[in-house]
Order: sequence, then structure tokens, then C-alpha cells
Amino acid sequence: MSDKGYVHGDVLVTTQWVADNLNNTGKIRLVESNEDVLLYSTGHIQNAVHIDWVADLNDAIRRDYLDEEAFAALLSRNGISNDTTIVFYGDKNNWWATYAFWVFKLFGHADCRVMDGGRKKWIDEGRELTKEKPTFSQTDYKPAARTDYKIRAFRDQVLAHVQANQPLVDVRSPQEFSGELLHMPGSPQEGALRGGHIKGAKNVPWSRAVAEDGTFKTAVQLRDIYENEQGLSPDNSVVAYCRIGERSSHTWFVLTYLLGYPNVRNYDGSWTEWGNLVGVPIENPSKRR
Repeated sequence: MSDKGYVHGDVLVTTQWVADNLNNTGKIRLVESNEDVLLYSTGHIQNAVHIDWVADLNDAIRRDYLDEEAFAALLSRNGISNDTTIVFYGDKNNWWATYAFWVFKLFGHADCRVMDGGRKKWIDEGRELTKEKPTFSQTDYKPAARTDYKIRAFRDQVLAHVQANQPLVDVRSPQEFSGELLHMPGSPQEGALRGGHIKGAKNVPWSRAVAEDGTFKTAVQLRDIYENEQGLSPDNSVVAYCRIGERSSHTWFVLTYLLGYPNVRNYDGSWTEWGNLVGVPIENPSKRR
């Protein structure tokens, strides 16, 4: 337990811990993953490698993630071994860092952690960034079979979840949840033919889990949001979703690691899939009939 009361608090490391371990590159690899894929080149933490969520993690043809062979190649060329401690961090309060973390967990990488506070906290503390891109010796990473069924939900499973009246958490903005918008405010409104939310879902925007300094809120504060306010329980089977599965990976991380929920899955098909399906249950308060 951490001093913030998390169930699996060891999955988070502080900025000071990272600063103290910058040169421990034989055992630790820092991974920066951002929404803005150009941000890394403007300055990053010393010895951090860049994982591009578009080019590195996604299949170029199918809407899916890379396969085991490509994952092994990605980690090997970044000098990552099976026993390497990987510490993720990034912009937008670690929104994309937790997305990369989730994808790495699909492949069962054992020791994954997140730098609490992300780029924001590191920069706010006046810590140094560098433009120097590190190079590491090639490794021979041995991938495990991708275990999607444990932490990933597919559309048929989500439909069964709805029909069984099991809890879903929609982590998008209130405007997206209501059907007023198809994407985040200020973004192009595209990608789905219908607006609204999956029937029965509760709206808890992902960013509510983060404090002003970019770190995660305490376990007490998180339980107040997800349990006292929304009625969730660690006994639940929970599905989280957003528009393409990246914001919901942040909530998946909070529920799974910080609050210790044993059965949480991320529906990465999310609204771009559900909002285009024929005949699935949708609630759209902006178009009440």
C-alpha cells in the first residue's frame, strides 16, 4: 500500500524515483508516450525512449494492435528485455502513458509502472529535459501470447455485458456521453454515425481521477468518485470505454491497480465501433423520442 492508500501502489513511481534511476539503464527503461507524437523530439527525460501510439502500437492495416512478433521487435530494438522494469510517462496527465501500459499488459510484460504526474510534474518541478535520443544494445525479447481476454473487451462481449446489466463506465466528456458531440470538444466531429452512449453506462470523465498537479488522486478520493457516487464495487465486472480506447485505458488503470478491482476490461473498439454498429442499444439524451 502506498501513502495514498492504493491497493497496488508499487505500480506508481515518483519523479524523484525516476531522477534517482536515470542511469540504471541495464534494469530500467523509461518510455515516453504522448498524444502529440512530435512532443518527444522537443525534449524528453534523459534515456527515455519514444513509443508512438500510432506507428508503434497499432497494426497498419487492421484495426488492432501489433502482433507478438512485431511487439518483440519493438521492445528488442529499444533495448528492453523480459525482466526490464518499464516506466511509462507522457503528456495529458499520463493519458497515453497508461494506454501504452495497457497494450504492454496485453502481451503480459511483468514489470510495468507509471511515473505519477507525467511530463507535467517533471517540467513543473524544473527537472531537466534533453533532445538527445538514446541508443541501447539490441535485446532478444521473448513475447508471450497476447492475452486479450483478460483485460480487453470486444463488441459481442460488451453486448452480453449490457444484456446482463453489468456496469459500464463511459469516460468521455459529458457532451459526448449525451450525444451532443461525437468527439471531444474542439475536435473534428467524425468517426461515428450515431451519438450517445452504450445503454446503462455511467459517465465518469477519465480526468476526474487526476489532481491539479497531474498526479492521481488518493484512494479515498477515487472511491468517493467510483463507489460512493457511481455505485461501483470491486466485486463488479466492469467495462470501460471512450472513443477509441485510449482515455478508457486510464480509467482501467485506476480501477485495476489503484483501487484493486480484479475484473476490469477496456473496450478499445469504444464509440467509433459502437456508434457505427447496426441495432445495438444506444441511449442519446440529446435526441429523446
